Amino acid sequence: LMLVLSITSALPVMATDITVYRTPDCGCCGKWVEHLEHAGFEVSVRSMRSVAPVKAQLGVPQALQSCHTAEVEGYVIEGHVPAEDIRRLLVERPKATGLAVPGMPVGSPGMEMGDRHDAYDVVLFGGGEPSTFASH
Repeated sequence: LMLVLSITSALPVMATDITVYRTPDCGCCGKWVEHLEHAGFEVSVRSMRSVAPVKAQLGVPQALQSCHTAEVEGYVIEGHVPAEDIRRLLVERPKATGLAVPGMPVGSPGMEMGDRHDAYDVVLFGGGEPSTFASH
């Protein structure tokens, strides 16, 4: 008997408050917020001229930065991290600062462009050496 079950598919969709820091003129940030809302997150958006001070305050390494930053239940989420990976983070609760998708990979949530989907990693950071949390 072989039973394979994805932990993310078994998770209840619960409303989770998440705060997103972004610049007002970034379209992909808005699309990522919609992705989170569709996944059941309660999103509070904080628009600001520069998100750099927030990234510095929250400890996001320069090499892992993207266009927007979020906070959820004590974790930092940087860039186009899929909602399913955020849910998994909140269940597993590793000792870390948070998750990041460096840059803006095509095909990641908020960066959809037709049928193109570039491979990308979700990086767990702030708990020692950064490591791959998920690959898409």
